[in-house]
Formats: sequence, structure tokens, C-alpha cells
Amino acid sequence: MHKSQHSLPALETPVFAELSSFVAIAEALSFARAGERLSRDPTVLSKRLRALEARLGVRLVERTTRSVALTEAGRGYLERARTILRSIDEADREAAQQASGEPRGHLRLALPDSFGRLWLAPMINEFLAAHPSITIEAEFSNRFVDLVGERFDLAVRLGELDDSRLVARRVANRQRLLCASPAYLQRHGVPRRPEDLADHACLVFTGLPNRDRWDLSDAQGRIRRVSVSGPLVADDAEVLTEAATAGLGVMLGTDWLLGKHLQDGRLLRVLPRWRPLDEGAIYIVTPSGVGAASKTRAFGEWIAARLANPPWKSAPSRR
Repeated sequence: MHKSQHSLPALETPVFAELSSFVAIAEALSFARAGERLSRDPTVLSKRLRALEARLGVRLVERTTRSVALTEAGRGYLERARTILRSIDEADREAAQQASGEPRGHLRLALPDSFGRLWLAPMINEFLAAHPSITIEAEFSNRFVDLVGERFDLAVRLGELDDSRLVARRVANRQRLLCASPAYLQRHGVPRRPEDLADHACLVFTGLPNRDRWDLSDAQGRIRRVSVSGPLVADDAEVLTEAATAGLGVMLGTDWLLGKHLQDGRLLRVLPRWRPLDEGAIYIVTPSGVGAASKTRAFGEWIAARLANPPWKSAPSRR
């Protein structure tokens, strides 16, 4: 469990004290740990929680001598309470930032693994050099994080989005394409139709919805679904890229990963008129419900400006 980022307002009014205590208890599921988090005696937090429940007329927490659990009403109230406390925190920081004239504070970022390491990490370094009053905690992972529940300020996501709790900004297109090494194509020939892929060694990424089938479409909207197989199946696209450059087969990958290999000729596009159906895009996303802090806006604008003309774009060779 992450340490709470919600601090009590300087003027500890009963309502805010009750709200902060409830959030700490709900997140820690322990009066003792919540007391440590807020530097308060657990009995004080227990009294505040009882006062809050009495004022609302509903039980928010079920507690026994051994455990603490949220009620259904408590789970719903927690979401609203987090939003309120976060708004207060951000309002305080926004006011403080006006004095210095520059964004400041701590940013928690959720970034995709390979894409983040290849393209976003250098941008983060440049951003920190330009904004010395900001610190960053970045998680590089392909897991689908809960921005609201885990209190991330911003995430970069690839593909399609369906979380209505997020504010999404599309900052770049993502193009999927088929490619193979010149050596592979010389040995095995160049696929001329999607159906030809069934007779080729294909390098299969397990992260696709249908890993053993590639769904392709042309400019006229015709769709071909081709069953594929080959010598290597992996959940890491970089591993498959290395296999493709080694001449082991045809790969279905993204332009941001394959761009440099296409530029230097280690890989060549195949079936360029046929494109996968699930291309998606690259998004900057933030939690909805509160206005983004200036530190978050500054980082989002920094990344969006640098992805406006994606550095991996090229005019690759076509076969």
C-alpha cells in the first residue's frame, strides 16, 4: 500500500479531520497503520470515524477485533472522499506555485514498459532538467494500473481506451505493420497476399487478443484473417524484434518499436497495403473529477509536444 498523499488541512476542521481519517483507515484497513500515517493515536481516528458515520447516518466500516473492511456505502464514499482531499491538496500546491512562477511537486507516472524505456525515459530526463522543482516517480509496466485507486497523476497508454473515469488526450497515432529481414525474404520469398503468411514462419506476440491469428484490412475495407505459427512465441515484443532481425520469420509489430530497424535496413516491410485492425493510438491520460495540477499539465504538454512529430517515424523500404 502506498503512503497516503492526502494531508490534513492546516485548519483541522471537524469535517476535514473526519474525512482524512476515514480515507486513511479505508486505505490501510487498519486503525493502527492509519494512525501512523496521520501521526494520530488510533483512538482519535476511531472517534472521528464514529462521528462521521453518525453525521451521515450510515456505517462506512465494519470492524472487529481482528479486521477492518469497508461496507458498500464505505466503498462509494471513499471514491468521493479521495477526490475531495486530492482537490484540496492540489489547490494548496497551485497556490504555492504562484509564488515561484513555476510548476513544483511530486509526479507519479504509469508508463508502458518497452515504449517508456525507448522513447519516454529520455524525455523525462530532459523534463526534470528543465523543471528542477518537480520530482518524478515512474512505474514502467504493461499492467493496467488503476490511476484513481493507486493515485497516479498521469499515465501514457497505448491502444484503445474504455475507462470512463479517465481524461484522455490522443497525442500520436500508432501504426502496426508486418516486416521481416532481407535475409529471411531472400531465403523464403516475399509474401504477396495475406494468405501467403500461412506458409511462412511467423513470430507471435502473446499480448494480442488472438495470438495465433492476424486480422488484416486493406484500403477498400476487405478483411483477411490468417492463422499464423512459427518458431517463437513470446510476450516481449523486443525479443521478437531481435528474432526478426536475425532472420527467423515475419513479425507483426508497431512502428515505434520497429522504426529504427526499418530505417537502417535490418528489417523490410511486407504486405504494406494490408494493416492490422487493432492499431489504436498513444494517449496521455489523467484521472477525471479534478482539475490537473500545473505539474501534471506541464509534463503532459512536454510529452505531447515531443510526440507531435514522433521520432520513430520513417519512410521504410517496402516489398
